[in-house]
Amino acid sequence: MKLSSKILIALALGVVAGLVLNLAAPSIFPEADKYVLKPVGTIFLNLIKMLVVPIVFFSIVLGTAGLGDPKKLGRIGAKTLGYFLGTTTLAIIIAMVLALVFKPGEVGTFDTSGADFKAEKAPPVSETLLNIIPVNPIQAMTEGNMLQIIAFSIFVGFALTMLGSKTKGLYNLIDQGNELMMYLVNLVMKFAPYGAFALIASAVGGQGIPALKAMGLYMGIVIAALLLHSIITYGGSVALFAKKNPIWFFKGFSPAMSVAFSTSSSNATLPISMKTAQENLDVPEPISGFVQPLGATVNMDGTAIMQGVATIFIAQVYGVDLSIGEMLTVVLTAVLASIGTAGVPGVGLIMLAMVLNSVGLPVEGIALILGVDRLLDMMRTAVNITGDAACAVIVAKTEEKHGVANTPKIKSAMTE
Repeated sequence: MKLSSKILIALALGVVAGLVLNLAAPSIFPEADKYVLKPVGTIFLNLIKMLVVPIVFFSIVLGTAGLGDPKKLGRIGAKTLGYFLGTTTLAIIIAMVLALVFKPGEVGTFDTSGADFKAEKAPPVSETLLNIIPVNPIQAMTEGNMLQIIAFSIFVGFALTMLGSKTKGLYNLIDQGNELMMYLVNLVMKFAPYGAFALIASAVGGQGIPALKAMGLYMGIVIAALLLHSIITYGGSVALFAKKNPIWFFKGFSPAMSVAFSTSSSNATLPISMKTAQENLDVPEPISGFVQPLGATVNMDGTAIMQGVATIFIAQVYGVDLSIGEMLTVVLTAVLASIGTAGVPGVGLIMLAMVLNSVGLPVEGIALILGVDRLLDMMRTAVNITGDAACAVIVAKTEEKHGVANTPKIKSAMTE
């Protein structure tokens, strides 16, 4: 059986186990979650998080050095950021239109008297941009500051290109380090079905049925927006710009989407998503190594969809009518926040707090959606990394005429 099939079966079994524990044995769930589900899920998460920083460093250094020409790097960077900003804008517009049509905040009654939420303050966009250059690259790697790691890696890759044969030995060492990390990804992925089962069972089991019922329409609109954005925006752009069949794209990338769904972390899924794009979608390693780590840090279409629906939902609950100008402010703030809060813990809710503040809505309203946010976070993470892969496929296709060669495929556990 393919590993992707095992993961999907594990996710389905995890949902069933979580529901059974929640409904039939609510007294047993806390113990099962504490001593079985969370430990297994944490071990899996830590295994793949262990590989993230070295893989990002090795892959971006090799990707930058592989692109060679600085003009080529600039051209690919411009295409990548343009795609990310464009799709994020489309994502939040789709979400807001659906929320305005179906009005989830006007269905049922919501108790706002006890709603309380305090969001951490996000740094200004200017500060984030100024802090991209690390003062201490080793500290950036220790703290997992992805933007700083990406910046340092680009400089190292550029220097390797400029120095050429003088640094051939160092280039080969980094290339071997990348091969080593990819082998470890294969090894860790053998544990993925067990980790996916534990993570999804813990998430589903921890959600009360009353909370899911009360927020059913809100959840349904977020899920519908995520699906529409994936099919129309990603599928359409892959067909239009890369001249590829969207079904081929989604089928090839499904193993990484399954892992993202269970982990709820774009950064944690990065090793698997890069490997899947290179092997199943034929994305050249230099392009995958540049586009996908950058996307995992700044491209948050799934999160933007949540913000769009949540903003309209909270406005409806509190009886606030947003003007066209305020809605445009929401779109602009969400797009800028996706870059400005890159790498900040709990980024989704911090971004939502910034969006609500921009149009004068009460931040306390975030408390209303916290009960179901864990499950939706899993879905939007899968959408986030799918956008990164779609961008990589499109950039790879448009760069073919400029001579970005593909790399030999590594034997993958995905097809074993």
